[in-house]
Amino acid sequence: MKLLRLRLLVGITVVTTALSWAGAKLWASLDTLPAVPGAAPVVLAAVAVILLATAISLRSRLKAARERQSGAKRVDPLGAARAVVLAQASALVSAVVTGIYAGAGIQLLGELDVPARKDQAITAGLAVLAGVAVIAAALWLQHVCRLPENHDDPGGHGPAPTPR
Repeated sequence: MKLLRLRLLVGITVVTTALSWAGAKLWASLDTLPAVPGAAPVVLAAVAVILLATAISLRSRLKAARERQSGAKRVDPLGAARAVVLAQASALVSAVVTGIYAGAGIQLLGELDVPARKDQAITAGLAVLAGVAVIAAALWLQHVCRLPENHDDPGGHGPAPTPR
């Protein structure tokens, strides 16, 4: 499984922000800019908390197993792989959603004199912060579940290639 890189997630967020801002600008020119849902930051924050709790749990269990503590719960490799897949999917979706709310928020910054738009701009800003928290928690969970380096090979080259 290939690890997600922060650079990829930032790129997705930047491109989505630009597209969302252009779309919001077009929509606002028609006076039909949709409202930012108030539940968006709450849902994103809940996902971040779930990913963070999973990372903390797996980290402590892996540490206990490494130190061979008595009574340590074993970490199921398939469960760890599922956690990584959840983290990667959450990070990718969150990068897109963060960009969407960032673009809408940028458009709403020009309309802060309208009280309803000001509240929506604040909600969009909170959604962006919660989206960044999801990305950070997902990357940490991915890091926690990473396999340790192979220290058996002193050269660090892995097994010798087989002749064909």
